[in-house]
Formats: sequence, structure tokens, C-alpha cells
Amino acid sequence: MGMSGLTESIAQFVSGGTAVPEDAARIVRTGFIDTTATMLAGRNEAVVGVVRQFVAARRSAAREARVLFGAESAAAADAALINATAAHALDYDDVALGGHPSTVLVPAVLAEGEHLGASGADALRAYLVGYEVWAELLSRDPDPYHLKGWHPTAVMGTVGAAAAVAHLRQLSPGQCRNALALAASMASGLVVNFGTMTKPLHAGRAAACAIEAVRFAAMGLTAAADAFEHPAGFLTALSPRGRTERERPASSLGKQLRILDSGLSIKKYPMCYATHRVIDAVLDLAAAHGLKAQDVRQVDATIGVAQASMLRNHAPVTGLEAKFSLEFAVASALVSGKVGLAQLTDKFVGAAPVRELMGKVRIATADTNCPIEPIFGLTDRVVLELQDGRTLDSGEIRFARGNAKLPLTDEELRVKFLDCAANADFVDAGALYGALNKLGEQASLRQLGASVATA
Repeated sequence: MGMSGLTESIAQFVSGGTAVPEDAARIVRTGFIDTTATMLAGRNEAVVGVVRQFVAARRSAAREARVLFGAESAAAADAALINATAAHALDYDDVALGGHPSTVLVPAVLAEGEHLGASGADALRAYLVGYEVWAELLSRDPDPYHLKGWHPTAVMGTVGAAAAVAHLRQLSPGQCRNALALAASMASGLVVNFGTMTKPLHAGRAAACAIEAVRFAAMGLTAAADAFEHPAGFLTALSPRGRTERERPASSLGKQLRILDSGLSIKKYPMCYATHRVIDAVLDLAAAHGLKAQDVRQVDATIGVAQASMLRNHAPVTGLEAKFSLEFAVASALVSGKVGLAQLTDKFVGAAPVRELMGKVRIATADTNCPIEPIFGLTDRVVLELQDGRTLDSGEIRFARGNAKLPLTDEELRVKFLDCAANADFVDAGALYGALNKLGEQASLRQLGASVATA
């Protein structure tokens, strides 16, 4: 890559791409499987209805890609907008790189890939390119994005997905550079909107903007050649303290795959990932000691600083708000013995036993950092004080179940997929799961949707 600047060296990588070793391909396939699952599960959420109405009002004649694996088609950017919003609507989608990479990368790659008639192997490679670019840029700022108010899924996702789509379209290095720089100008998304319909829209907009940025670049639209490293560029703009590494060359891109280090963490619960270690601990303690909600006098949970900043709803009243409430996560685990889609309803959140238990939760923060997931504390901890005077301590919890370092089994992944797709009667869920599991063997993404539709 020579002595060229950061933007140029990333563009060279995006244009050329990288081989996909089988251990990386397995992780990428998991991303496609889990995102499709959460997309189908979230398809009827209110925010998805609003976005579909918005797309319908545009009256675009283009029918380039399937919407939600159903019979309806739309322009690729519009299909990606709807599909990515649906995939993120329940906050049940995978986690890595400080955000939700697959919820942006998969809808963008599937939509533009279907339009182009790309193969499954092309899709795997494009996803990997997008993931690696996202990881490269994220590695250059030591300060957690959430604490600065930025949603990484939105700001990094727009650029990462543009890299994936530019690779898929086989753009020249110069066109890739323009697409990335334009995507950097389109990137936006604020943490303040967590717990509202706008958070899933962040993923939808990131996927749609990625496709639009690449198409603009392919048509000749130009942008800054140093968009990432310039003092007034992307990295500086996202960093109020200006502590970014803008000069370091991207020489390891494609050579040392970060996806093999970071992986993907698959969610067991449709809640903000910052709650998952605590949920595991509460469920384990309750099961081991046969606890009922009324047995508990007080709950002390210790989590990381950035985690606490995301969990901003201390007395939620809706299912949507409850996704970002540690108090609700603990209450649901103790009252219901579960934290699932059935519990994330306004009715359950408002139930008297749940509200009573939410009032018993105290949250402390530990100013430590996980080297693998910097937005998390190194460990979480839960201490339950019982009415009978006993104290139960979870000890230090390092990884949540489903984390890349404590992965779900293939069977657990399949069960989640089939559960998410349970009422999507327009698709053969078993066939779709099988097809995604062999994504690298699919000759054309156009055939993928048609081959799994029910009669």
C-alpha cells in the first residue's frame, strides 16, 4: 500500500478485497443467519411499518431487491432501509466492534447483491471487507463512542457497509475512495435516541446510505481523498478530544483479520447487550437457589461506565424503553424467569410485581475496560440480598452466553432462528436456515429468496 494516506490505503483494500478463510466464513455465515432471524422477528414492529410507508410514498418503480424475504420488492437502497431497520427493531441482533455490524452489513450486501446477481461467495467476501474496514477505523480512537453520544452502528456502519457494497460492485480504487468519503459525510446517529424508534432507523439509514454513496461514486461523484485522516475529517469530527490515530498506515488490513479476534456475539435476549451478563447472573442465581421474586429484598448490580450510559431508562413504561433498562432486565428475570420477546410488552413492563422489583435494583459502575469489547467493563457482578437475610453473589462475570468467547451452539443458533421466523408463513424457515448455512455455495442471491418462499 506504500506511503499513501489512510483513506487511499483503505480504498485500495476495498477495491482488491481479501480471501475468506473457512474460520472467518463460519463467523460471517452466522452473521447472515442471525440478522435474517432478527429481521423476520422485527418485521411487524411499528417503526418498520413507518419506514415501509415512507418507502411506498416515494413510488419508486425500481424492483431490485426483496423486502423482508417476502413477495414485495423495492429499489435496493429502500429494501436495505426496511430490512436493516427490521433487523435492529427488537435489539436482538449480533454485537461486535462497539455496535451491531451484521444489522447494517447483511441488509446492504443482500439487497445490492441481489440486484447485481452476485453469488453467495461474493456476499461473504463483501461482508468481510466491510467488517474489516469498520474494525480498522474503530481501532483508531481510544474513547468509547457511546460516551461521546455517537452510535457506532450508525456512524461506523455507514462507512463499513459502503466498503462492502463498493467491493461487491468491483469499483476501482478511486471510485472506492469517493464512495467511502461520501459515506463518511452521510454517517450519523445519536445515543440519545436509544429506546425510541429512531435507534433501529439508524441501522436502516446506514445500510441505505451505503448503497447510495456507492452508486453516486460509480456515477462519477467525487469526494475528499483524505476524508478519514484530515484534521477536519471523519475521525476528528467523531472525537471531541482529538485522540485519534490518523497517521498510522492501514498496512495490516486484510492480512490479519480482525473478525478472527473480535468475532460476533449472538444475543440470547432481545435487550441491549449491556444487560446480558447481569441477566445471565440473575437467572443462574434464581435457578440454583429456587428463588421467587418476593424472596429478594435488594439487587446490587455493578457494570461498566459506558454500559450504564446506554441503560438510561430507570423506570421504563413501554417495551421499547425497557430494552435499555437494567432494572427491567433484573425484574423480568426474577418475576418471569425469562427475558424474551413475550416479556418486552407494555403490559408486562407495567405489571405491579415488575414495577415493584425494578425499585429494588441499585446500579454501581466500575471504571474498567474489556480489551475485546471496549464499551464494556472487564466484568459485571450481581449481589442479591434476600428477605431471609442471606446474600447471594454471582462473582465476576466475564462474558455473556452467546459472546464470541462463549458462543451459542449450532443448535441454539438454529432454535433462535426458527423461533424468530415462527410466524413468517411466507418463508420456509428451515430451508432458509439451510441456504444461509451454505451461503458460500449459493450461485446467485437472486435465487436465494425465491428458493425459500412458501407456495
